[in-house]
Amino acid sequence: MKPMNLLVIMADELSVKTLGCYGHPVVKTPNIDRLAASGARFTGAYTNSPICIPARASFATGRYVHEIGCWDNASPYTGVPTGWGHRLQAEGRRVTSIGKLHYRNVTDPTGFDEQIVPMHARDGVGGPVASIRDGLIVQQADKLAREIGPGETSYTNYDLDIAEKACAWIENEAQKYNDSLKPWMTFVSFVSPHFPLMAPKEYFDMYPLDAVPMPKAHALDGRPRHPWIEAYRKYVPSDSFFDDEKRRVAIASYFGLCTFLDDQVGRVLASLERAGLADSTRVVFASDHGENLGARGTWGKGTMYQESAAVPLMMAGPDIEAGAVVETPVSLLDFYPTILESVGVAPHDEDESRAGRSLYGIARAPDDPERVVFSEYHASGAETAAYLIRKGRKKYIHYVGYPPELYDLATDPEEQDDIAGKPESEASIAELEGALRGILDPEEVDARAKRDQAALIERLGGRDHVIETAKTGATPTPGDYGDDGY
Repeated sequence: MKPMNLLVIMADELSVKTLGCYGHPVVKTPNIDRLAASGARFTGAYTNSPICIPARASFATGRYVHEIGCWDNASPYTGVPTGWGHRLQAEGRRVTSIGKLHYRNVTDPTGFDEQIVPMHARDGVGGPVASIRDGLIVQQADKLAREIGPGETSYTNYDLDIAEKACAWIENEAQKYNDSLKPWMTFVSFVSPHFPLMAPKEYFDMYPLDAVPMPKAHALDGRPRHPWIEAYRKYVPSDSFFDDEKRRVAIASYFGLCTFLDDQVGRVLASLERAGLADSTRVVFASDHGENLGARGTWGKGTMYQESAAVPLMMAGPDIEAGAVVETPVSLLDFYPTILESVGVAPHDEDESRAGRSLYGIARAPDDPERVVFSEYHASGAETAAYLIRKGRKKYIHYVGYPPELYDLATDPEEQDDIAGKPESEASIAELEGALRGILDPEEVDARAKRDQAALIERLGGRDHVIETAKTGATPTPGDYGDDGY
């Protein structure tokens, strides 16, 4: 494969279910849809942990969360272990980031030659309240329901600046590093459609409330929920602050943010054309994780259902087949070998120890129903760890101390029929649990995560101190946009 410049674009909290190219009938995402149509779209892509900091640490290193110990949003990546950025730097490639990273800070050696308007963990720590796993506390969850509807936020303003800075870099700086033997790699990372669920008015108004669908499998429809999810909702009770009108407003806002994001992606892609780099640059687009958006009475991320754990993923470029649809399961771990291959860096023996495979190779090969991908969750609201195994059409969710779930995504893409308890599923349960235990010991990893988190809480002054000094809300934007608690 010929070495070529690589542009990786990442969204934050973008559900695979809210893009036109993945079949959503309402949400308008024409730029992302065109990107998908011009290359390969993956239908079974997953985050390796459905929460920001662990997902991004796993993405950076090509390692599972339990391998690197970045358990939750208070364990940000520090540059150890090394990741694809370090490998590219060692081989003389220019590596630039623009926008959200969510690592510990700007000074850690995380594999970038330059970080432009970076967002990192709050105070270099993040949100340690979620690290309290020995006797969970109820999260302050009312803000999500209060900050909804039309309006500007620091996040939408930040995304506008990210797009502007990315276009400027591509049009004014990229040519300086446009070496066919040592092409550049640039990572552009937006925050939308991450909450607060407020969209600029022109985008909010695209989605009339009477046309907005209500969340599926909600308490209002009387469906029973899995006991792990009920426990999760007890400690992250966001939905209790919503009524039907607020749900519609919040969902319309999220749809608007998806279209707002799409416009920013379109600006960046257009800058490649203006700079004359479209024919020498591959593009990969993904999200760090998804968004539940009220499904099963949950908001945000943190579950192993498709809304939260599945991600959109597509790639395009001069040597990628247009219109390809790839059903082989993949995950964010696969970015490590993908990035190396794209810019012409040969893997070392140490690189081969990672579980990921190049997305280019996967796209060129026949679909592989035997491939297994894996995700794990050890953060907010989790009494015990949750694990996901996807293999072929089957999706297995394993909870420590709770019964598992099993879904056939070919016949039940909305995960409404848990077949784990049916006699005909016993063989599948045994096979997929065996695949899980081939990756880790779920009970040991759950216990190890809790020990590490307890040790962190003690280093930060103890449980009471962490609770008393907690700052609520998501990570503030950098620089000019202030610290408004978003």
